[in-house]
Amino acid sequence: MILNFTVNGKKVAIEAEEDTNLLEVLRDKLSLTGTKCGCSVGKCGVCMVLFNGASVQACLIKGKKMEGAEVLTIEGLGTEKEPHPLQVAFLEYGAVQCGFCTPAMLLTAKALLDRNPHPTEEEIRQALKRVLCRCTGYVPIIKAIQAVAEG
Repeated sequence: MILNFTVNGKKVAIEAEEDTNLLEVLRDKLSLTGTKCGCSVGKCGVCMVLFNGASVQACLIKGKKMEGAEVLTIEGLGTEKEPHPLQVAFLEYGAVQCGFCTPAMLLTAKALLDRNPHPTEEEIRQALKRVLCRCTGYVPIIKAIQAVAEG
């Protein structure tokens, strides 16, 4: 089947099998490798992308669900010359260590701030619990998100 959807503001038409998931399409067909593959079963959250504005695990979106969708990956979040405020804050607060979960954390934080510009610490923690991080302990990530929320 041919899937027509938008990735990082660009329309794409991808030939794929019905059981192909969005993670495979992004990494294997579009060479957008910023979206990481951790478990492929929706447990770790490191493949989080924005799908029609909501943070979702790309490994769980299959086939026809992609049709007509708007997808944002880490490659579309900011640029080298104009990084997204979350990217700047993550660097300033040391919210990146090994970096494996960082794309998912950034996109999850963006989805949160898009729907709730001034979340409480508990709301940030709740949003982030879907992405596993073994390095940071979440504290610098939460501080970075709070800094962006505070302007």
